[in-house]
Amino acid sequence: MIGISKLYCDAVESSDVLRYGRDSGKLPSHLLQFSEDKKPVVVWNMTRRCNLKCVHCYAQAVDPDGVDEISTPQAKTLIDDLAQFGAPVMLFSGGEPLVRKDLVELAHYAVGKGMRAVISTNGTLITKEKAKELKEVGLSYVGISLDGGEETHDKFRGVPGAFKKALEGVENCKAEGLKVGLRFTINKRNWVEVPTIFQILKDMEVPRVCFYHLVYSGRGSELIKEDLDHAETRKVVNLIMDETRALFDAGHPKEVLTVDNHADGPLVYLRLLKEDPKRAEEVLKLLQFNEGNNSGRGIGCISWDGQVHADQFWRNHTFGNVLERPFSEIWTDENIELLHKLKDKKQYVGGRCAKCRYLKICGGNFRARAEAYYDDIWAQDPACYLTDEEIRKED
Repeated sequence: MIGISKLYCDAVESSDVLRYGRDSGKLPSHLLQFSEDKKPVVVWNMTRRCNLKCVHCYAQAVDPDGVDEISTPQAKTLIDDLAQFGAPVMLFSGGEPLVRKDLVELAHYAVGKGMRAVISTNGTLITKEKAKELKEVGLSYVGISLDGGEETHDKFRGVPGAFKKALEGVENCKAEGLKVGLRFTINKRNWVEVPTIFQILKDMEVPRVCFYHLVYSGRGSELIKEDLDHAETRKVVNLIMDETRALFDAGHPKEVLTVDNHADGPLVYLRLLKEDPKRAEEVLKLLQFNEGNNSGRGIGCISWDGQVHADQFWRNHTFGNVLERPFSEIWTDENIELLHKLKDKKQYVGGRCAKCRYLKICGGNFRARAEAYYDDIWAQDPACYLTDEEIRKED
């Protein structure tokens, strides 16, 4: 994650991070990306079932009716292990996590074990009653996906009325005092609607938004040709910075992040070098703390069937199954070659990444995209839009 508001709008300083010692167990959630120990935030796709039919679904979700492969008791055993291991956050995702009747019970259980529990949802099933339940269990955050305005969103989601239901979900969370934010996946079909998302943030007084770059996975792999080109990507990230600054200047500060393309960090730095060189140096320190992409290190994924992956998008490499072996044992097993290499992948990446002056703050970006595009795990990330001149190391 690249905190646009944190970095570009001076919302966080390096001293804010350092005073906590950069221990993930002690850092507040808004500073967690700067932790030093990198115990993984774990995304659990607790079900493959979903009530919508999104065209860009990385989980390739199925009908909402059915039986899930991990039972409630097995899930509690999983949570016990993660809590003991020190994973600071458990993100309940899907499919659509709210189709599981035990979501509230399991989120409550995770909170009781000292973890922060968050959910990633389409929002359509968050009734007033459900929002109240989620608040009572101590849920830290609810991320609700939007793809633009009503027409665009409903087309993406494959179900008429999904937009209105999602916004009702946002309002129901706000009414209960739940921290809620929006999630937006950028691609050729919807990137021009970024200002629409910012308008919704302002009008509905939503405190947070995450803009996700497209990762070629699941149904998203069918959208490779619909990913933005480098010029368009650069344009939209600059637009996000412009819109974020406008909100701050108007007295409506929001937490704005971009996700899944760590070239965004150097772009923020390069822009600030022209606008505010002193702040640029502070941002460089924060980016060095962040360390870029953390697939297989600072983030991990458990699928609906118990399989362990480096992140929620990269499912063609499996390291083990939590129904057979605890996540903590799998994650620390140095005999799993790829997982072990991902802990310090900077020494293995090739192409432009290997020669890039920003490698230490980008981490080589997304290996899933490199493999999907070049059929080579260690190739350069094709979505990096920085120019050769910008990444060239100083003599």
